[in-house]
Amino acid sequence: MTTKVLIADEHALVRDGLRHILRNAIGFDVVGEASDGATTIALIRSTDAHVLVLDLSMPGRSGVELIKQIKEEKPGLRILVLTMHAEQQYAARAFKAGAAGYMTKESASAELVGAVTKVAAGGVYVSLAMAERFAQSLNEPADTLPHQRLSDREYEVFRRMCAGETITEIGEALCVSAKTVSTYKSRILEKMQMPHEAALVRYAVRHKLFDDNDEV
Repeated sequence: MTTKVLIADEHALVRDGLRHILRNAIGFDVVGEASDGATTIALIRSTDAHVLVLDLSMPGRSGVELIKQIKEEKPGLRILVLTMHAEQQYAARAFKAGAAGYMTKESASAELVGAVTKVAAGGVYVSLAMAERFAQSLNEPADTLPHQRLSDREYEVFRRMCAGETITEIGEALCVSAKTVSTYKSRILEKMQMPHEAALVRYAVRHKLFDDNDEV
């Protein structure tokens, strides 16, 4: 049986590369592509497929919230996250939202075919590097850490704040008003019991939440 695959990534070059890898492998057919959250939703509504290879950082609605919406509308569609975000906490939220696989873009060329195959067959795929991160997290204290109290949207705003984005930039990326982002910021500071944004950044660095090369 041919595995029908959808690709959702903002960058045409990345989509071209993924399409090339899959079409050169046996048993795969790329049946649709999308470049942002809105077109991804339209695509999964109009095109039958087995697996969606999904980037977490596209314009419009993206990330964990997009995974949740896709699973609500197409519960049978298997989602393989392909992203620059290598942090364990982000992967855990993606799986909780309904993803069946998680891998970073740096490992895509070597692992993509095997990952799509396993996810399409009903399995769960985690890259070796990410599996090691999950294993290491088992040794962390059982008590809830401050950042684990955040909702998925609050965590996304927290991540973007730590990456140096302004309130206006975050609002544009998440398609919400600057006022709404400011509200999220206040909630984040309150939930994490931090006095200001600089303290959030220090916290993120101390707990190694985001890689130095993490892109939003």
